[in-house]
Amino acid sequence: MEKETVQEKKGLVLIHTGNGKGKTTAALGLAARAWGDGLRILIMQFIKGGWKYGELKTIKTLGDIDGRIEVRQCGKGFTQRCEDKTEHCKAACEALKEAREEMLSGKWDMIILDELNYAVKFELIEEHCVLDLIKEKPENIHLVITGRDVRPAIADAADLVTEMHLVKHPFQKGIKAQQGIEF
Repeated sequence: MEKETVQEKKGLVLIHTGNGKGKTTAALGLAARAWGDGLRILIMQFIKGGWKYGELKTIKTLGDIDGRIEVRQCGKGFTQRCEDKTEHCKAACEALKEAREEMLSGKWDMIILDELNYAVKFELIEEHCVLDLIKEKPENIHLVITGRDVRPAIADAADLVTEMHLVKHPFQKGIKAQQGIEF
């Protein structure tokens, strides 16, 4: 009989960035895979706030089964269209503080910080705060960060960086966002 190999667990920092579609989708795919393998997953969305997405229904359903997966919408919505970002900054800083607390709590195996790169890009959170969070990450936790325009220093601190590159999108033909695809 062959002896079963025990795999060493090494928590990774993974980044999904780029101008193409699929950053959040890829992160949520990781969450589904991790949930299926018995991991505990927290997903925190830094920009989206109050919107209803199909994936939120799925995550809630999985979370209702055994409480091992949870999503929290922490943002105040998209920031490009507003001049006063005070409330956005406050929400993003609170979310980052909460992410740090949850990361150090020992309750989670994977934490996904969806659109955190946008929060840095739009100057809601300072780059050094994200770098500090990565440095404080416990060895056994996977940390996933999404959003366009990752800062070079944050990318350098990661174990894996995947860039989604836009080749073609239906929006370029005037086709509006499709339920089940974009939201």
